[in-house]
Amino acid sequence: MNPVQKAIIPGILIGVLTLVGLSRLVTPPLTVSAATEEVQNAAVQETHSSNATCKFQERYPTKILPWCSLIETAADKYGMDALLIAAVMLQESGGQPEVMSGSGAVGLMQVMPRDGIAATFQCINGPCFTNRPSIAELKDPAFNVDYGVRMLAGLTERHGDIREALKSYGPYDVGYQYADKVLAIRGGL
Repeated sequence: MNPVQKAIIPGILIGVLTLVGLSRLVTPPLTVSAATEEVQNAAVQETHSSNATCKFQERYPTKILPWCSLIETAADKYGMDALLIAAVMLQESGGQPEVMSGSGAVGLMQVMPRDGIAATFQCINGPCFTNRPSIAELKDPAFNVDYGVRMLAGLTERHGDIREALKSYGPYDVGYQYADKVLAIRGGL
């Protein structure tokens, strides 16, 4: 190697190291953003899982446990069985607050919204779900659970029987299969 080449190599190394250093300056905001998002998600889960207030903490399935305080609050508010609500949630969404069914039902309690696919469903007097909340509203776990439990409480009052209410709450074309499945889940909790 001649003296000129020996002088260029350190310059190239310094240039490469400078570029690596500069590229690392760009990367931390992305890493911090991802870390911040993880911390925020953990905080949301912690907020929803205030297990100190859950009466049936040891009986809730793991997938439903983060929502126990929402379930018990709504169950108390509408005079419903919290473990039945947990069974409905487990059957409907598996505890996933953002889930949407193929038919357009939204969230933890799988409530049909007024918009989206559900807007195309026609009943005798026009669109079936015009008086329902929007998809955006139903993606809020607290709103979704409250609304779903209120619906189920209304159906229970109307029918006078939880099995009949569950039949009306679930898919319209399965008879008592949905109701019996939810009641079996409830019995196992």
